[in-house]
Amino acid sequence: MKIFKFLIIIFISLTTSIKADLNKNLLNQLDDGGKLIFIRHAYAPGGGDPQNFNLNDCSTQRNLNNEGRKQAKYIGEFFKKNEIKIDKVLSSEWCRCKETARIAFKNFSTNSFLNSFYSSKYAKNKDKQIKMLNNYVKKFKSDKNLILVTHYVLISEVLNYAPSSGEIVVSDKNFNMIGSIEINY
Repeated sequence: MKIFKFLIIIFISLTTSIKADLNKNLLNQLDDGGKLIFIRHAYAPGGGDPQNFNLNDCSTQRNLNNEGRKQAKYIGEFFKKNEIKIDKVLSSEWCRCKETARIAFKNFSTNSFLNSFYSSKYAKNKDKQIKMLNNYVKKFKSDKNLILVTHYVLISEVLNYAPSSGEIVVSDKNFNMIGSIEINY
């Protein structure tokens, strides 16, 4: 039993240092600029949106709770602490994304190509949104990074990756994933 505990401690120690090295490498790449930083909105309990969902009425949507607001604050602090260069912050029009962007970064604008297409009501928009996102990214020229606050379905579609709430996922302009960082709250 002592050997098992010893091996567990060694494993945790090694994986922690590996993770720290990966995060350092990712931060170095962000320092170079020109990256896409996808952020899945902070924690909003539940899944999808209610039947009476209305894009213009936050009270009909699934929204951040206090944990999600705290997570959004930590996301902003992460960017400040690491002095990550930001060109601009774009958000989905969904209230949980806008609130994440507002708490984390203060200044942002919305863009419909970042909206969710999870529900059948919006599924028909998927191809159009992906095309609009691709066109926007092709035109994006900056020595800073572009932040995209969006949804699980969009990140999964363009990066073939399943992000957690509040997770930061970095890619190049060709949508090749470079790495990710989970922000715990």
